[in-house]
Amino acid sequence: MIVRAETPDDHDTIRRIVDEAFGDTSTSPIVDGIRASDRFVPELSLVAVSDGQSVGHVISSYVDVVPGTRRVLQVGPLAVVPSHQRRGVGTALMEETIRIADERGEPLLLIEGAPEYYGRFDFTRADAVGIEPPPEARAPQFFMFRPLAAYDSTLQGRAVYPAETFGVAY
Repeated sequence: MIVRAETPDDHDTIRRIVDEAFGDTSTSPIVDGIRASDRFVPELSLVAVSDGQSVGHVISSYVDVVPGTRRVLQVGPLAVVPSHQRRGVGTALMEETIRIADERGEPLLLIEGAPEYYGRFDFTRADAVGIEPPPEARAPQFFMFRPLAAYDSTLQGRAVYPAETFGVAY
């Protein structure tokens, strides 16, 4: 499997991957919105390719932590087509996201998702370190963080989702 940064030629395929993975068409517009925003980090929009076929995608973008309006990376959505789930595609995408974010000197990653899945990547509850979820988040136990090498424990506050993702969980 190859994990690489997306290109403009991947956009339609990414939409298909996200729609298939989530079983509807309500999540793919989030990816499009992130991509069109100033929060987009091109090298952290990754595609997993297996046997020449794109089978997974993950995107990371900046969210604010207030007060102080510090921008930090939030991972998501992460999508793997159903036919390739539980085959290590999501793991490969997450590991590459973590590696690139760490190399960029990012202090941490935020994510909203299943603790039993993301715990394997050392994500834990964000509120335990003083980062509160945004009001739109499902519940505090699903809003998690992972420290990176540049982590600063004084980075605390409430995460704020940007307008292009408002009201939609990652």
